[in-house]
Parts: sequence; C-alpha cells; structure tokens
Amino acid sequence: MKITREIKTAVLVITSILLFIWGYSFLKGRDLLNKYKTFYVEYDNVEGLTPSAGVTLNGLIIGKVTSIKLNEKTGLLLVELQLKTNFPISKSSEASIYEPGFIGGKQIAIYPNYQDKSIAIDGDRLIGNVKLGLTATVSKKMIPIQAKLEKLMVNADNLIIGLNNVLDKKGQQDLKISLDELSKTIIQFHKASESLNTILDDNRVQIKGVVSNFNKVSGDFSKISDSLNKADIGKTVRNLNKTLAKVDGIMSGLESGKGSMGKLLNDEALYKNLTGASKELEQLLADLKNNPKRYVNISIFGGKAKPYIAPVKDSISKVKN
Repeated sequence: MKITREIKTAVLVITSILLFIWGYSFLKGRDLLNKYKTFYVEYDNVEGLTPSAGVTLNGLIIGKVTSIKLNEKTGLLLVELQLKTNFPISKSSEASIYEPGFIGGKQIAIYPNYQDKSIAIDGDRLIGNVKLGLTATVSKKMIPIQAKLEKLMVNADNLIIGLNNVLDKKGQQDLKISLDELSKTIIQFHKASESLNTILDDNRVQIKGVVSNFNKVSGDFSKISDSLNKADIGKTVRNLNKTLAKVDGIMSGLESGKGSMGKLLNDEALYKNLTGASKELEQLLADLKNNPKRYVNISIFGGKAKPYIAPVKDSISKVKN
C-alpha cells in the first residue's frame, strides 16, 4: 500500500496541531499527559498572584495555578488550581495566598482540615484567604515605628533649638568657666588624695598598732562576754529576786506589827513612855547643872545634907528657852 503525499501532509498537520495544543497548555501550566485534580478558589484580591504560580502543601509543591478569571458581576477573582497529588484534601481546607520571600512571587499554600472527613473531588471549591507577606508585615510594623521616629526627631529638633537658645555667647562662656573650675577641683582632689596616701604611708605603723589594740580589746570583750555567759546571770537575778521578796516580806511584817521589831515600831505607848523618860532625863540634867549642891554635898565638918527640893517647872522651862 502506497502512502500518498496528501496522507503524509495530513498526519504532519495533525501532529503539529497536537504539539501546539500541548505546548500551549504546558506554557499555561497545564500538562495534558499527566492526570491532575482541578480545584477552584475565589479571592477578593490575588495580591500579585500570576498563572503558573506554585501550589504547596506543607512546603512541598504539588501543583500550579492554571488560570485567574474575573467575575464581572461580583468582582471576585476565580483561581483555578491544578494539583497532582493523592493526598486527601477535605472540602473545608484553606488555600492561602502568601509570599515565600522578597524575590519570589506569590504562591498558594493548601492548609488541609484534618478534622473534616469529607474529601474534595475534582471541580470543588476550597476556602480562600490572603496572608500578609513578609514585605507587607514589615511595612505594617514599620508604620508605628516610623510615626514614633518622626515624633522623636521633632523632639530632638526642639531640644537642639532649646540648647541653641540657652547656649548663647554668655552661656557658652559660663559653661567654659564651669568646666575650668571643675578641672581645678579635680586637680585639688587628686593632690588631696596624694597627701592622704602620704599620711597613711607615714603612719602605717601607728595605724597598724591601733588596729591591733582594737582587735585585742575586741578579744577581751569577747572573753568578758563568755565569762558573763558562764556566770549564769539569770541564776543571780533569780536569787536577787528571792532576796528582795524576803526583804519585802520582812518590811510587810514590820508594818503589820509582827515580831519584836514590829511591835516596838507600832507600840504608841512605848513611844510616849520613851518620850516622857527622855524629857525627864533632860530636866534632871538641866537641874544638875544649875544646882549641883543638891546632888553632891561634901561637908568637911560632917554637916547634914540639905533636903532635896524639886526644881520649879518655870525655871526649867526658862533654862530650855
């Protein structure tokens, strides 16, 4: 059987058409020779996502973005995903647009819901959301820092203006004088420190002796303290308290008239008798002084003694006065 030129031309044209379709699909991220699962996700904003962008699962690329279409009625963007994996993806899994780095473009990460047992089939829609990329996150955090930095710059500018207003020619001169005085004070302090070191060096022996004496006194005081501890001061105090209690009992007995001393101290009749005897003795001594002949009579020739005449009370009282 002879193949004509027309058949050869037709086969070549058909093959070219097939290769063109396959190449066009491959360039769009769709491989016709492999079996894929197709899922759809709707987004409000794709944030720079482009066709042929990678689709990852736990960091592993499992597919590509095949197309992005705009719904003219709702304004939502419908993204078609082509996944080559046998991993069971549930219907409630999330497809998040994220930025893997500064250089690479946006990609989509699949976050499966392991609690959901309903597995998505080819043509189902997944839940879509957008995560802030590294650049957006840095920009978001830089906004308050920038505001604080601007406020700090304004405060620094005000501070510098205030310093310029304060440090005029007179202020600068006063500051210079103050610094000179501070330098002189530091020099004087250095000289005083050197003098103090010299004094300490010259009197090192005396200072050492004073310290030794202080240590000795401290040691003696420690020994005295030990002796006081051994002397049992508590026992001495208890004995003293007992003695004072006995003395207090004796004094109480004297006040209440117990015993000989108590009776003597509290006997009013004895007091009156002793007072009267003392008074009579005083009168007798006064009369003996004024009239000694009444009591001592010396007679050479044996004369009779004069009878005793009691002293007159008036004369005794006069003598007392």
